[in-house]
Amino acid sequence: MPVTIDQIKELRAETGAGVMDCRQALTESDGDIERARLLLREKGIATANKRADRTAGQGLIHSYIHGGRIGVLVDLRCETDFVAKTPQFEELAHDIAMQVASMNPASVSADNMPDDADEGAVALLDQEFIKDGSQTIADRINDVIASIGEKIEVARFTRYEMGE
Repeated sequence: MPVTIDQIKELRAETGAGVMDCRQALTESDGDIERARLLLREKGIATANKRADRTAGQGLIHSYIHGGRIGVLVDLRCETDFVAKTPQFEELAHDIAMQVASMNPASVSADNMPDDADEGAVALLDQEFIKDGSQTIADRINDVIASIGEKIEVARFTRYEMGE
């Protein structure tokens, strides 16, 4: 089945992947957009794994205030300052800050969970994404990595709440 331009546009709008990557995924999946989306996600995870040893020395500090009672600072890193200035990266930083404000994770990852963390505490990267319950925060980050082609990592975060 030939792939149409409309299918490529739709997949690109949903995933942010490149035109050729969308076309290839749709061709491999015989025009099935769901399967193409999964293929792009797998490719993104492979890209993220290839970039894992790179240095993420650029990025931004994003602040988020929720209702004047909860404040969050997120240190989100990437490889280049060019990527740090993109709307996609800034949106990811905002999503992560909202996640921290809402879910109050004990640490960035399970590897650096503090000794005094409550039993059952879940690390940020393992939490279900508040905007899309079918993804974790790690999945959300991997989707952006697949789209922009650079390593991204949450270096740290701080959450403040009135009365704590």
